[in-house]
Amino acid sequence: MNRGAETREAILDHALRLASEVGLEGLTIGQLAGALELSKSGLFAHFGSKDELQVQVLNHAARRFTEIVVRPALAAPRGVARLQAIFERWVRWPREAPLPGGCIFVQAASELDDRPGAPRDRLVALQREWLATLARVVRGAQELGELRGDLDAEQLAFELYGIMLSCNHAMRLLRDRHAVERARRAFDRLVEAGRRPPA
Repeated sequence: MNRGAETREAILDHALRLASEVGLEGLTIGQLAGALELSKSGLFAHFGSKDELQVQVLNHAARRFTEIVVRPALAAPRGVARLQAIFERWVRWPREAPLPGGCIFVQAASELDDRPGAPRDRLVALQREWLATLARVVRGAQELGELRGDLDAEQLAFELYGIMLSCNHAMRLLRDRHAVERARRAFDRLVEAGRRPPA
């Protein structure tokens, strides 16, 4: 990685941490420049606009999510084992990529849900990609006969994502020390309900 790429990576790391606390809308080039003791013009050269900065922060977070959650989980054997790996890697995501304000995707979803623009469009695309990934893993388990063939893979992905979001809410807002344990039980029930009945 060259010096310019390293500088950009360091800027995005800081911007991601800051955005987790103040929100994407609270993140400005001026604020970031002040925090990093860089010139606004220098940062503007990297990003060009506040919208582009927000999009790049989301992309940066998505790369980290892929490295920590998606890629290792997809290395697990196809089928329910891979679905389990995705869930377990997601549970570890807040510990392995700690942010002071919590998961940027959850925060941004609440912040951007009714704000048209490039940051919202990018977040929607990332969330749809994640749901599509979950559905593909479900279909893999169906092809192996580990889950029933008549299941709606998108519905199961929707329900699994609901468990993940509920777990995040319970951990962050409610400070429920049993949140992960409850989420695991919900996951196990969801998978068990989708298994092929015994012959």
